[in-house]
Amino acid sequence: MTERQPTQPPADAGGEQFDDADVQLNVRELADVPSVEVISRAAVMLMSAAAEKLGLSHDDPDTAPSRDLDEARRLITALAGLVTSAVEYLGPHAGPVRDGLQSLQRAFRESSAVPDAPGQGPGEKYTGPVY
Repeated sequence: MTERQPTQPPADAGGEQFDDADVQLNVRELADVPSVEVISRAAVMLMSAAAEKLGLSHDDPDTAPSRDLDEARRLITALAGLVTSAVEYLGPHAGPVRDGLQSLQRAFRESSAVPDAPGQGPGEKYTGPVY
């Protein structure tokens, strides 16, 4: 019979150590979160990240150090896929999430030196053209 060897608890991005009880508590808590909340949180995270990559949190988006239109395109496309596939589950949250997505798509079009053709912008294969 062998003894259980101590294991190194996982660390978060900041290097803080977690023990098994903390990890198990977080897993149980996640299991209690309704799916609509998980989907909504994911959508908000994608929206926030896309807005940052478009430079929308700065006074002058064109000179924002975090501006990266290639990254913004990916995030907006992921958001469009999530929203399109989960719209039936979002209930009353669907409208505001779709409005946010369309605002990001328009902001992307305005930020681009050479705008995509209608229907070719980020996420438009899922949402249809955004003008």
